[in-house]
Amino acid sequence: MSAPRVIFHLDMDAFYASVEQRDQPEWRGKPVIVGGPPERRGVVCAASYEARKSGVRSAMASVTAGRLCPEGIFVRPRMEVYRDESQAIMEIVRRFAGELVQQVSVDEAYLDVTARLPANPEHDALLDSAQPLARELKAAIHHERCLTATIGIAPNKLLAKIASSSFKPDGLTLVPESGKAAFLRPLPVGSIHGVGRVTEAALQKAGYQTIADLQDTTTDLRSLVGSWGRELKRMAHGEDDRPLDLGDEVKSISSENTFARDTADRPVLRACLREQADELAQKLAKYRMAASTVSVKVRYGDFTTLTRQFSVEEPLEDAATIYRFACWLLARHQLVKRPLRLLGLGLAGLQEVNLRQLTLELK
Repeated sequence: MSAPRVIFHLDMDAFYASVEQRDQPEWRGKPVIVGGPPERRGVVCAASYEARKSGVRSAMASVTAGRLCPEGIFVRPRMEVYRDESQAIMEIVRRFAGELVQQVSVDEAYLDVTARLPANPEHDALLDSAQPLARELKAAIHHERCLTATIGIAPNKLLAKIASSSFKPDGLTLVPESGKAAFLRPLPVGSIHGVGRVTEAALQKAGYQTIADLQDTTTDLRSLVGSWGRELKRMAHGEDDRPLDLGDEVKSISSENTFARDTADRPVLRACLREQADELAQKLAKYRMAASTVSVKVRYGDFTTLTRQFSVEEPLEDAATIYRFACWLLARHQLVKRPLRLLGLGLAGLQEVNLRQLTLELK
């Protein structure tokens, strides 16, 4: 039996939008939408909780967001500001957890705080003793950065992630070792991090609506989801032995095309981007990852090279969304004012997503 662990999952609340509301006090309590304006075919990269009540979500077309939330305040993203803010927050996090921090995006991290707690062989008692530390961390972020964070406390990464998603914003949820299966039972199958929309729909069609259905089944899930069946069953019972990833994992992936002749032909460029988006989406599935940043790279006939990028709060995985962001970046920065020698598409801010392979196997 492995030694008891205490894992925090820290998730900043509506990070980009909250930074904007903090810096513009008159926007507090109002629907703030970070992204391009709806009249210019923009894309939403974040939305405040007030805007989310109207159905606005990351990666949504701004015109759709404007229709759902006509009173929304559209704000141009300030990526440098968000990156600097993220760095300041992670410095606070490391004061509490040392180097045992796996940052998975600008506003999200796992912390292994086991060594920071008084030794206790009883796992539930050890987890309970972590609550004051979590409250101190939340208070430090609020005091120093004027932002709120939600923390999930659990025996492993899977449960900590689900816990932090359960009561937002400004939440603190503990999942005890002895109660992890009971905590999961009423949740929909899609709550298991990494079960994508396609997989969730397939599970529901087969009669698995809640995690309790997965826990109770005697059917071999491999008949439905292939080789991930056993892992899905383990996760449905709250089992997850993954350590924090502190190494040099894959940070980015990209695809580039050099044209035989310089071109500014829109159909040619769009077809190129579609192929690249499909290729990168397949790589994400292979690595079981999702990306929070999309970038485009262009090179002109004189070899001048430009790169522009865009980040969202909700990680991306599907080719259609990646393609839409790429087209928007080209248009927003007017990168096709003259013929291109090279066009590239890249993804960064990669983070592991369990069971992502399920989506690929079901297609």
